[in-house]
Amino acid sequence: MNRVEVSLMREGWADPTIPLPTYATDGAAGADIRANFAAPDRGGLPIEPMARAIVPTGLRMAIPEGFEMQLRPRSGLARDHGVTLVNAPATIDADYRGAVAILLINLGQVPFVVLHGMRIAQGVIAPVVRAAFAETDRLDGTPRGTGGFGSTGTS
Repeated sequence: MNRVEVSLMREGWADPTIPLPTYATDGAAGADIRANFAAPDRGGLPIEPMARAIVPTGLRMAIPEGFEMQLRPRSGLARDHGVTLVNAPATIDADYRGAVAILLINLGQVPFVVLHGMRIAQGVIAPVVRAAFAETDRLDGTPRGTGGFGSTGTS
């Protein structure tokens, strides 16, 4: 298994008892990331149905050059409550050093409360390949051609 070191720094206001991102199992691709609210807001953050909220993690991080961290929803929150990430997957770039926050949306039918310390997203470290974009007058052909949405069938 490949490992990449990600340096983490807590915000000055962050609760140090909230665990750093951790992998729930040995085979997990994503590390669970938790909500970390500044005092006195540690009672939680309600999100109404169809509303969005920016949830602080209390962390800043240094992703190594050549990598990104993809932020993804937690499947249990999505299944049980309809809570997911607005911009999934979100990307934390290697050159970003600001505060990490998670943009959640409640697609459920009832309000949802994000609790202090709750696992709200997962972070996946992935290699980045940069493209060299070149304009041309002609593209090579493929069997699919210009077939777009639904062109490959539904089953």
